[in-house]
Amino acid sequence: MASVHLQSITGYVQQIQARSHQLQADEPLDNGGTDSGPAPYELLLAGLAACTSLTLRMYADRKQWELGLIDVRLRFSRDEQGREKIDRTVAFGAQLSPEQIGRLGEICEKTPVTKTIRQGTEIQTTLNPAPLEPRA
Repeated sequence: MASVHLQSITGYVQQIQARSHQLQADEPLDNGGTDSGPAPYELLLAGLAACTSLTLRMYADRKQWELGLIDVRLRFSRDEQGREKIDRTVAFGAQLSPEQIGRLGEICEKTPVTKTIRQGTEIQTTLNPAPLEPRA
């Protein structure tokens, strides 16, 4: 369904390939990185924000609702007990009825990445003793 390929030669800069797209991740300066790209949690939030906006736009297009600008803002936090939380705020450039806002709120809770994060996803790790073959 989705896959990425990452290679890291030295330091914290991470070169990521997703299909034909090149991305870079890094840590901020205060965490020992060079701040040359988003940090991993920022990439996680970016995926959730993109999925939220795309899903809302697709839904609105099917309903023929004009949303105008979709503005998604996310914040990841962890409290003193270690509980993690993502706060999501979504705003629209177009005037929408209370019924439309309510329905769009329901759609936000049903986006694929929202569901994946909420339910948790099994991660199976395999460590290879030798380098992997180069990707085509």
